[in-house]
Amino acid sequence: MCLILTIVMFVLAIQNLMQHYWMMGSLQLMLAFVFAFMLWRNIQMARCDRNGNCNSCMLPSWLTNIFTKKREE
Repeated sequence: MCLILTIVMFVLAIQNLMQHYWMMGSLQLMLAFVFAFMLWRNIQMARCDRNGNCNSCMLPSWLTNIFTKKREE
């Protein structure tokens, strides 16, 4: 899903920037980068879970704390 949204937002951003809609194009480009970051993070976390070694491939702790799920106990 993130890959599809990244591609769509990137294409829309390029089209809007070519037509000189700077604000909309920059917003869509920023959203494309956010979705690309989320895609990269999901790939890293899946690789970490598959290998079982989460020390070498983890993202910085300050960054992973932003996106962690809150566990209900």
